[in-house]
Amino acid sequence: MAKGDRQKKGEKGAATNYITRTQAVKKLQLTLPDFRKICILKGIYPHEPKNKRKIAKGSSAPKTYYYLKDIQYLAHEPVLEKFRETKIFVKKMKKALGREEPGTAQRLRENKPSYTLDHIVRERYPSFGDAVRDLDDALSLIFLFSTMPRQGKVQPGTINRCRILAVEFLHYIIAARCLKRIFVSIKGYYVQVEIEGKDVTFIIPHRFTTPPPTNIDFRVMLSFLEIYTTLVGFVNFKLYADLNVRYPPKALDAVFTEKSAVYYGDDIARERLESLNIHLANVERDTDMDEIDEELLTGDETLESLRAERENEDKFKNLFQHCKFFLAPEIPREILVLLIRSLGGEVSWSSETGVASTYDETDPDITHQIVDRPTQGHQFLSRCYIQPQWIFDSINQRRLLPVDDYLPGSVLPPHFSPFVSGEGYVPPEQVELLSRSGGKQDEADEEGGEDKEGDKTSMSNEEKKLAIMAMPKKRKILYNKMVHSNKKKSSAVNKLKRKREELDESKKANTKKSS
Repeated sequence: MAKGDRQKKGEKGAATNYITRTQAVKKLQLTLPDFRKICILKGIYPHEPKNKRKIAKGSSAPKTYYYLKDIQYLAHEPVLEKFRETKIFVKKMKKALGREEPGTAQRLRENKPSYTLDHIVRERYPSFGDAVRDLDDALSLIFLFSTMPRQGKVQPGTINRCRILAVEFLHYIIAARCLKRIFVSIKGYYVQVEIEGKDVTFIIPHRFTTPPPTNIDFRVMLSFLEIYTTLVGFVNFKLYADLNVRYPPKALDAVFTEKSAVYYGDDIARERLESLNIHLANVERDTDMDEIDEELLTGDETLESLRAERENEDKFKNLFQHCKFFLAPEIPREILVLLIRSLGGEVSWSSETGVASTYDETDPDITHQIVDRPTQGHQFLSRCYIQPQWIFDSINQRRLLPVDDYLPGSVLPPHFSPFVSGEGYVPPEQVELLSRSGGKQDEADEEGGEDKEGDKTSMSNEEKKLAIMAMPKKRKILYNKMVHSNKKKSSAVNKLKRKREELDESKKANTKKSS
């Protein structure tokens, strides 16, 4: 090889697989905000090279790297041309407004460039299962923006679009009865549903108007929201089509005309659909498949167990079937209507507090009235007065709990998360709750697991030290991290146990003093 043909450093190998963010922005001829936006829309993220000094030709300056193939893939995106047209539009609009040419400005507004993200959604999610797997973050962000104040950094049209998609998805949960778990936290309501055999968990914020935080870059969040609204729109259409329900949803009510019953119509129809207490049009249940499945699930132990499991699921889906609820004005109405109707119950409220109420407080068939005040002006002896937590705990326990602990004014039992596994510290109340609901088997399994772990760790200390010394360096580092993590978890559990013991002792001392 001649001296002039010698391979230069950084022209071959791993160094040619990466490109810095500055180089990518210059290559695509975009501004940094537009580059961030197109990367979010296309699902392209930076990567960390194994040897940054080798990629940067010996430089140790902090840089952000992308795969070169990803940037070349972005160069052929049609949305980039729309970004450039929008940039030109903004310049022309500023020029027309500066020259005080209202005719030119109006003509530019009418021809404002726009784009859709349908092709990007089809590229990123080739199948419906792929879209369902990415629904967690999409639904959480859409429900978050649906509760945003209309005077702020977010446009009212974006908030309305998010609210429409959120209400459509809540109606699907009610129609499909796919609710599984619910947990109330300070952030909001953690809801888990089952779609196409996959668990989808998202957060519904509390309905409080809070000012938007100032330390958050809303441009990044709005970029995610732009692709998520398109995704959830596709998903809602597919879910409604599978249920044979009209999309966009329409109220099944003969009083309302065709024009006013459409969701995007007048304000009354919209309020009725947002109440979640109406039946949707064109709901058809397919019962033939159920009969075929029942014929197939006979004659084998495995099939019989599947049949028993299915019967339990059907029983849970009709948990509130024989219950009729009435909500007091101080109750968070939307989430309770969702939970009650998702499990087959009937619910209503006073017609003075909202539209779409189906019966009055004086209805004699009401079995439960949900209140959140310690005293009531008048009470009916034919119904139970309970606090809202009874609904959440009954769903998590998959059975109707006794109402004695949830009476108005009484101290409520602890509300435990159904998403937390049995590892670590388990409060005594949760142990008692598990024992009531048949959770003794889980405790026995945990004890058996502890015995097995004891058999595995029955080697002597000398053998243990020798085994650790014989480990390679990488495995030894990993082992030390695992040991440190286990010690940290056990210390946290012991700390919680000590706190609980101190609390119980202080309660006993206070009761002795009072007596």
